[in-house]
Amino acid sequence: MIDVEDLIALVRNYNPKTNANLIREAYAYGREMHEGQFRRSGEPYFTHPVAVAAILTEQALDDATIITALLHDTIEDTKSTYSEVERKFGTDVAELVDGVTKLTNLQLSSSETKQAENFRKLFMAMSKDLRVILVKLADRLHNMRTIKSMRPEKQLQKARETMDIFAPLAGRMGMQWMREELEDLSFRVINPEARNSIIRRFITLQRETGDVIHKITNDIRAELEKEGIEADVFGRAKKPYSIWRKMEEKQQSFSRLSDIYGFRVITRSEGDCYRVLGVIHQRWRAVPTRFKDYISQPKSNGYRSIHTTVSGRDGKRVEVQIRTRQMHEVAESGVAAHWSYRDGVRAKNPFAVDPAKWLAQLTERFENAEDHSEFLEHVKLEMYSDKVFTFTPKGEVVSLPKGATPLDYAYAIHTRIGNSCVGAKVDGIRVPLWTRLKNGQSVEILTAEGQRPQATWIDIVVTGRAKAAIRKSLREEDRERFIKLGRELARVAFDHVGKKSSEKALATAAKQMSLVSAQELLARLGSAELAASDVVRAVYPELVRTSGAIDSKRAVLGLSEGESYNRARCCQPVPGERIVGITYRGKGVVIHAIDCPALEELEAETGRWVDLQWHAGPHAAEHTVSLDITISNDTGVLGRICTLIAEQKANISDLQFVDRKPDFYRLIVDVDLRDVEHLHAVMLALEAESDVARVRRYRDLTRKP
Repeated sequence: MIDVEDLIALVRNYNPKTNANLIREAYAYGREMHEGQFRRSGEPYFTHPVAVAAILTEQALDDATIITALLHDTIEDTKSTYSEVERKFGTDVAELVDGVTKLTNLQLSSSETKQAENFRKLFMAMSKDLRVILVKLADRLHNMRTIKSMRPEKQLQKARETMDIFAPLAGRMGMQWMREELEDLSFRVINPEARNSIIRRFITLQRETGDVIHKITNDIRAELEKEGIEADVFGRAKKPYSIWRKMEEKQQSFSRLSDIYGFRVITRSEGDCYRVLGVIHQRWRAVPTRFKDYISQPKSNGYRSIHTTVSGRDGKRVEVQIRTRQMHEVAESGVAAHWSYRDGVRAKNPFAVDPAKWLAQLTERFENAEDHSEFLEHVKLEMYSDKVFTFTPKGEVVSLPKGATPLDYAYAIHTRIGNSCVGAKVDGIRVPLWTRLKNGQSVEILTAEGQRPQATWIDIVVTGRAKAAIRKSLREEDRERFIKLGRELARVAFDHVGKKSSEKALATAAKQMSLVSAQELLARLGSAELAASDVVRAVYPELVRTSGAIDSKRAVLGLSEGESYNRARCCQPVPGERIVGITYRGKGVVIHAIDCPALEELEAETGRWVDLQWHAGPHAAEHTVSLDITISNDTGVLGRICTLIAEQKANISDLQFVDRKPDFYRLIVDVDLRDVEHLHAVMLALEAESDVARVRRYRDLTRKP
């Protein structure tokens, strides 16, 4: 554990005017509060807060943040209170410690609706003081560095949560080094075989080619010296996860992947950045489409740099980033640069973003999200996205995520422009609406009165704003039809548990599900955005699961103690069918029906096969099976189909139209069933209905286990 004087020395390196006595007092108080507590590794618990504080000194952060790190678990895990922390260390520190405590209590990796609610709370906590999330990120980084002492299932949960939430959040805040380390530490847990494979290939490559990084670094330095340009040059191999992601995205093997090395040139001035770019392009061949100028078009988190990829030694592609020292500080610290100190005073970096303005830009995109799932979609798209910069016909810049289309551009201008879009011109040429935009292109949107968004647009756009606007328009257009269908689905679902879907019951369900009205609930139920079982569960949670039946957690025999399983999505086996288990790394055991075609690919991997069977007792009706049903397009037919399924004591959990013709509808209905006999009874009842042209079990082999 770092001694208090060593910690103070780390702070004094960038802030000679630090309040050393207050840090000593916080150190002593934190150690006293955590006395007798130990980590899973057996170390005293206080080693963790001290390590978090040390991580934050690397960002040259202020005293309040360092002290918060030392105390960040006291209110939650010890007898310490908010008022005591406030009395000893001031309101600023107490508020920060309280904010970190609230973040720690959020279950960010829970179900999607709850996850979205927690994301809202996370952004609210961030909006009060962004230093809260800086401490939380450092806390997560140290936990990931020491994750081996946790139970395997807990490691996996934390690693996925880190990969999904904390790593992209660090990247969105401009702390790229932290994002890369969090991703790689998570990758080590989630897919250790893949990571080790990449490391082995790196070692082989170095043995074959020698120290490529040292050679290319020297080459760049030599070219800059010829031109009299003073600059620091650094090279590194990219992180294993970064390489793995490129392999997955480009569907290329390691041997064909070229840009696995990255180099940084840190210059004395902005003008030198462009001089360095000229030198590099004169010496090596630039790779078309692999150039980005974030100096003239900075990212919203303040990031500035020139990126170019060139063919270096032996034709190997290398990425070069060029920036000034001040730009580099922001690139390393991101939004945290606002609180950085140098020589005892707040560092005035002209490129550091005001956290309040940055957060306002980030959150304004989420304010129009009408429900939790849309908010979550907004957040994830925003955190993961890279940017392309396009231009209006008047030359104004419109920033969009990578992969954006003219439709995204139209909705970025105004929702009205997006809704009435009928076409687009890119650089003066008419293009399809699904065209992916590139940096520097000029876009003109063509509109027409009476045009309405099409359902297919959802799959074309990539921005949360566009998706939300399209869904809202489609909901309004089809609202009456969806409400009518939703009312029928609700009636059947409530009848299934012996209750009536009265207006009061629907209003209660809407309130429980944070929807504005029963009409809104019915519209979303009819458009398959909500499951009927979830609506019933919101009012009668005790009636949803069959009393005395074996629930899905205990339904399979032959698993090891504590081992979990999932039903394969491709074949959706149900009790009564012969099954076999296949082990998947990170997913536990996945059970397939014995006749599932997907098993053919696994015949040679017998070591992954597990002999399993269903429990012989009565099962709960919670095994979802998809049915492919073709019905007549006639009044009341869909309602009768829903009634038929309900009469067999089966619940419809989802319904999706896949084809609409003047004379028939084809739909995929997800039905929750007890066993194979229950499945046969439902299918028999449907086959006997004169308005059902065909019913069959829907099996999609493209679905991953």
